[in-house]
Amino acid sequence: MRDAHQPQVTLWNRLQLTLIELKKADRLRQETGPLRDWINFFEHWREEQTMAEIEHAPIREALNQVRRLSADDEARRLAFVRERALRDEASLLKEAREEGEQIGMQKGRQEGREEGERLGLQKGRQETARNLIQLGVLSDGQIAQATGLSVAQVEVLRSAAPS
Repeated sequence: MRDAHQPQVTLWNRLQLTLIELKKADRLRQETGPLRDWINFFEHWREEQTMAEIEHAPIREALNQVRRLSADDEARRLAFVRERALRDEASLLKEAREEGEQIGMQKGRQEGREEGERLGLQKGRQETARNLIQLGVLSDGQIAQATGLSVAQVEVLRSAAPS
């Protein structure tokens, strides 16, 4: 494994990546040591007294880097602009998603309403055809013409009707 910025540096197996959920870090019950120091750094890096107690060299270096960046107005401005852009992007994506969901629900309701009307109309035609069949006065062609059903549909209803 090599450093991307310094290809001549070989990292070998000395590189370690540790993921810590800061909200759960207190459950680790780490009394002292580098892990506890890193947790304190990420949770309390703005607190001078807490940071003064940390002796671990990499954390001291990270703290100095944070202070250097915080002192640079241009770096702070760029960080602020980037953070704002990320928040704006997240907000726009959320709004677009919600708008898409709302349009989808409205379209779904409209399609459901239309399907319900179509099914209701079809059932009404079939019920009217059944009533006309029970009267026994009209032919299948006349019933089809009166109800808007096909002759084949009327024949199916007649065959299913009780004699």
